[in-house]
Amino acid sequence: MDPLKIAVAQFQPRDGDKAYNFSVMEDLIQKAQTQGAEVISFHEMCITAYTFTKDLSREAMLDLAEGVPDGPSVQRLIQLSRKYSMPILAGLVEKEDDRIYNTYVCVDENGLVARYRKIHPFISQYMSAGNEYVVFDLKGWKCGILICYDNNVIENVRATALSGAEIIFAPHVTGCTPSAMPGRGYVDDALWQNREVDPVSLRMEFDGPKGRGWILRWLPARAYDNGVYYVFTNPIGYDGEHLKNGNSLILDPYGEVLTEVRSFGDDIAIAALTRDKLTLAGGHRYRKARRPELYRDILGQEHRSETKPVWMKKD
Repeated sequence: MDPLKIAVAQFQPRDGDKAYNFSVMEDLIQKAQTQGAEVISFHEMCITAYTFTKDLSREAMLDLAEGVPDGPSVQRLIQLSRKYSMPILAGLVEKEDDRIYNTYVCVDENGLVARYRKIHPFISQYMSAGNEYVVFDLKGWKCGILICYDNNVIENVRATALSGAEIIFAPHVTGCTPSAMPGRGYVDDALWQNREVDPVSLRMEFDGPKGRGWILRWLPARAYDNGVYYVFTNPIGYDGEHLKNGNSLILDPYGEVLTEVRSFGDDIAIAALTRDKLTLAGGHRYRKARRPELYRDILGQEHRSETKPVWMKKD
């Protein structure tokens, strides 16, 4: 089977401005098509923006939310997929009956391929948690989706891989926020405003423990331990009042970076995924070596989930 060429995108969204965000997304989809990509993946809640929703009322969240797949945003994604002959993965706020979800969808020219609801939402008190893993077929590959915080919980990744996923799409809005880890924290706005005159200072912050350095502490381990490709997407610039470092990238089953967006602007990067690494990588052997009889009861014991990050606890 020929390699699968996937594009990861990054852009600076506008809060609640679906028309603007779609205009940027279409530009990036067209760019990806021109450069030979066969699939494109965008970040978490890219259609609406993310961080600003923490301050919205339930009524405002319901106004922002849409049905899936019949709402206008998913229908617009399907139209774009037909126009550019390319499956598209993107995030939005979904409503179903009286529930609101942080949802990520995959569409192609024929319609909705997959829908995943974030298992560990926290940005809005009005969001409900998803309750299932999703694995679906995309151009001959088995794919899963885990949104942002979902990837921090290693059991989610293992369960998705054991369900058959060979590629995990990991849309995020992350980085550059406080944490107990030394070196983490916000990035000074002055560095962003001065990025064209002094790009080095901003790049050092984005590549350090506040951004890329933190991501590459743990994300390659998820790919390596499970023997899967990881497709990580993240906004660049401001999402709400939070500055984000971008660094959208693709990791192979060895945990190596295949491609990465290194600019400060709206951009893409493309990598070709090959099947040989899926069985050559150590994660393939480790999954086969498991002895679940030793830890089935340990992993399945009752536990109360706590998701809220440090920066939200201070609000």
